[in-house]
Parts: sequence; C-alpha cells; structure tokens
Amino acid sequence: MAELPSKVHVNSHPICLRIREHSVYEDEKQRTWVHVVVEIGGDLQVRLVQDDSPVGDIALDTSRPTSSNMPSRWTLLHGSLYEDSKGRFWRIVHHVKEDGIEEMILELMDDS
Repeated sequence: MAELPSKVHVNSHPICLRIREHSVYEDEKQRTWVHVVVEIGGDLQVRLVQDDSPVGDIALDTSRPTSSNMPSRWTLLHGSLYEDSKGRFWRIVHHVKEDGIEEMILELMDDS
C-alpha cells in the first residue's frame, strides 16, 4: 500500500525573514525561503517555500511571477501577523509542511 503524503499545519512561524538575494529570504535559523508573488482576485499574496539549498545554488525560474518591489524583511508581530520593512501588514493565510517541504502564504491586508 502506498504511503499517503503527510501534511501538517505549522504553528511555529519564522520570527524574521530577511532578503538575501532576488527572490530568496533567510530566517533567523539561516533557512532559506524562495518567494513567488501571486495576485488572486485583486489580493496580493506571497508564497514562500522553505528550501535548504545554499543560497547560491537555488535555481530561479524566471517564468514565475516575482516582484522586485518586495520588502527587505518581514517581522512576526504576534500570532499570524507580519509587518514588513515598508510598514505594511500581512496575515498568514496558511503555513503547512508536506513531505518535508514547508510552505507559507502571506496576504497583504487591505488597510496596509
């Protein structure tokens, strides 16, 4: 019988994500996160995927929509709310770990 994928909701979020290079952030544990900008029905979302590859080894897919206007850092304020370096607030839509891959989606809040 085939194993089912293990999908776990993560409640321990990175405290701080700082930009390392184009499309790559690093958290306080030196883990790298690759981001992709997504717009869904007018809402700006950022999908962050944790990738343990050394920063220089991460192959960037230039066909993915990304933004050069992303903040230089996100800081966790409390619970599921981040503030970015531009003073905008982002809520965590979901943060899961599936088959060893961690993914977090942040959504820009309307009043930011």
